[in-house]
Formats: sequence, structure tokens, C-alpha cells
Amino acid sequence: MIIQTGMRTDIPAFYSEWLMNRIQEGYVLVRNPYHPSHVTRYSLSPDVVDLMAFCTKNPAPMLPHLEKLKVYGQYWFVTITPYGRDIEPNVPDKDFVMESFKQLSDLVGVNSVGWRYDPVFIDEKHSVKWHIDQFEQMAANLSGYTKTCVISFIDIYKKVERNFPKAKAVAKKDRITIGKAFVEIAKEYGMVIRPCAEGDELAEYGADCSGCMTVNTFETALGERLVVPKRKTNQRNGECACLLGVDIGAYDTCGHLCRYCYANADTRQVKRNMKCHNPSSPFLLGASQPGDVIRQATQKSWIDRQIRFQW
Repeated sequence: MIIQTGMRTDIPAFYSEWLMNRIQEGYVLVRNPYHPSHVTRYSLSPDVVDLMAFCTKNPAPMLPHLEKLKVYGQYWFVTITPYGRDIEPNVPDKDFVMESFKQLSDLVGVNSVGWRYDPVFIDEKHSVKWHIDQFEQMAANLSGYTKTCVISFIDIYKKVERNFPKAKAVAKKDRITIGKAFVEIAKEYGMVIRPCAEGDELAEYGADCSGCMTVNTFETALGERLVVPKRKTNQRNGECACLLGVDIGAYDTCGHLCRYCYANADTRQVKRNMKCHNPSSPFLLGASQPGDVIRQATQKSWIDRQIRFQW
């Protein structure tokens, strides 16, 4: 099975010590975000966890721990954008993150890392031309360290609307202009553009619109065939073909405080929650509470062990 660490928060950037403690103890407890008293216990044994998937804006704190992660397959998406502190208050400078990305690629392999340039939004400061110019500079820097760049255009969720009221959806003509330019630039630097939950409008220009965290993505990283049980895929906007893994994070705990974030509802709540974090707890946030109902997840390896004969 696949353990996902990055759909609700940024564990590598802020909770690397906690994750390594969980791996050492062999399990993690995860609250259902919609029914908090419902808790699931997941084994982190490599006998049942085939791959850990990471989504982060700063992999640097995890780099010293990669030797201990070798028992798992890994796939890393690292979001690197050229926005400033007015948009991403606590994200390290892009040059620092790009250097960490290159170190990560050297350690885990080019098939186990992908660059995310998202979300793309347009305003007076961040024009279409600005994005294209910035993307080309960054693609040149990251050339040879990844084969994949995922892009998406900003979605105006309720949380985004509240935290970033000036944000507006990107017009189709601008999406096409940016997408087409990104595809051409990426190809020049040995990368494929994979739009995230954007339908297939960029397919005719050479983008791979089959999804970004697909079964094939994980099989390529593992070098193994997976037999994935039938389950719901991520249906964001009805346009996402990605595989939903089990997420061990918690909402309202990401300290980057990006204005466009869909996972943080309130900055003050995030700061309060982060103070409640205990690296020794089996929960990312807080501890056991009266009334908690804990169930053990049913887990097994998805790697296909069947021997195949070539004729």
C-alpha cells in the first residue's frame, strides 16, 4: 500500500522528527478530519507499506533521514515557485529549495522526484510573461534532476477565497498561453508537463494529461508492478485521475501559511495547533482523547509477486 504524507500538511518541512519517531515505533494514529473521535491505526512496517509519497515545499529537513527511509519506495513532489513572502510567508527562497531538490534527486533517483509549479495565478505583479520567464530559469536549473513538472492553475476554494480574497481564476486564453509555453520549455530541458486536475485542454500542445500521482508514477519509482485494490480516485473538479493514498497528516497544521492554501482554514488556528504538536505522540496533532474509537486498518503490500515467464 501507499502512505501519503502531504495532502493535508507539509510533514517533511515541519514534522520530520515526528515522522521518524513514528517509523521507529512502527505505527501512526490518524484522526478522521470530519469525525475526530474516529481514529485509524496504520502500521508503518515495510512489509505492508510499499511506498511513501511526499509533497513538500522544503525537503531539506528530511535529507539527513533518507538512509532510514530506504526500506520503503519513495516518491517526492516538491513544489517550487518564484512567489515572494507576500504570497508564501514562510517558504524558503526558491534557490535554496532547488538546491535541496537536486540533493534529493541524487539520493533517491530521478524517477522518484517531481517538480510542482503550482498554483499559477495572474495579477498585476505576476503576469503571464512573468510566469513564463520564471519557469524557464527554473527549468534550466532543475534540468537533469527530474523528468516531470506538474502544473495547475489556482482553484478558488472557500478557504482560498477567505485567505486570498484578491485571487481570481485564470482565464482560458491565459491558461493556454502559459501551458503551451511551459510544455515547450519543459521539453527543451528534458521534462514532461503534467497538468493537475486541469482536464485535457493542454493535451494537444504536448502535455501529459493522464494524471500526476498515478499508479504508473509509483510503479516507475518502485521498479515494480502494483496490484491496486479498486477504490475511489481523487475526483477534485472531476478532472483528477490520481491515486488516493492513505494520508497521515492533519489540516490546519502547515506553517508555510501560503495565501492560496486549501489545507489551512485560519492562520491563528494553525499557530495554535502547531504549539500542540508533540514529536513523541502517535498523533501528528495532540494526543488520545476520551471517547476516541481506534480501529486497526487492514493493510497489505500491493506489489505483484507473481512470477511471469517470457516466451
